[in-house]
Amino acid sequence: MTIATQPHKGTAVITGASTGIGAIYANRLARMGYDLIIVARNQNRLNQMASHITADTARNVEAVAADLNDAQQLRALEAKLREDASITLLVNNAGVGTHTPLLSSDVDQMEAMINLNVTALTRLTYAVAPGFVARGAGAIINISSIVGIAPELLNGVYGGTKAFVLAFSQSLHHELADKGIQIQAVLPGATATPFWDNGGLPLEQLDKSIVMSAYDLVDAALVGFAQGELVTIPSLHNDADWLAMEQRRQAMLPNLSSNVPAERYRPATTH
Repeated sequence: MTIATQPHKGTAVITGASTGIGAIYANRLARMGYDLIIVARNQNRLNQMASHITADTARNVEAVAADLNDAQQLRALEAKLREDASITLLVNNAGVGTHTPLLSSDVDQMEAMINLNVTALTRLTYAVAPGFVARGAGAIINISSIVGIAPELLNGVYGGTKAFVLAFSQSLHHELADKGIQIQAVLPGATATPFWDNGGLPLEQLDKSIVMSAYDLVDAALVGFAQGELVTIPSLHNDADWLAMEQRRQAMLPNLSSNVPAERYRPATTH
């Protein structure tokens, strides 16, 4: 049995924790010194995870079965998080996606995707952020996607939800950084998780050169978190590309609102 030697860092909440990226975050964060609240729909799988993590790290792990697309269960989880002053980190990892084209997608499934990827993430953030501000410390990791900046690559609703996660994270950082709250948006590229099989596109059909292991993804993201990055794109080897885009965006901000239309939009003079 491996007993944790890291200083205690409070409690980390991880949603979508039973498989893939969320499960790896749970293991890594426990080894880093966090107690855990792991959230997913499958209680048995969560219980097994909790037992293994506690045996390996001696950290306390609470397993909470909740369907974040169920409003009542989501509200119950929110209330729990609001009342737990030990929470120092929220990992908003739960999400769903698809590669199916927009007009071939079922609109009810698209609404459910928005509810999970956007609404649940937002509400859980609202549940912990006031306590973090009151205590002057805390961190939120939001799992976005490269489709948040490249919506042409997969389903557009999915891309739209992940663009929201990125914009929301940037706004949170703007409002909360000076209050001691760290925000990170992680933008995975294609990652070896159940996402692809669940969406009907077997992982084996993807070019291996673009698919990162979930372990490498999480480990890279945690390095970015330790370095204080706001936006972490583990697959982007030349970070100057992102920095250049962000610098251009920032430079454009003062010019986005004006009391007169741009010259190119002025009506042609008529005689």
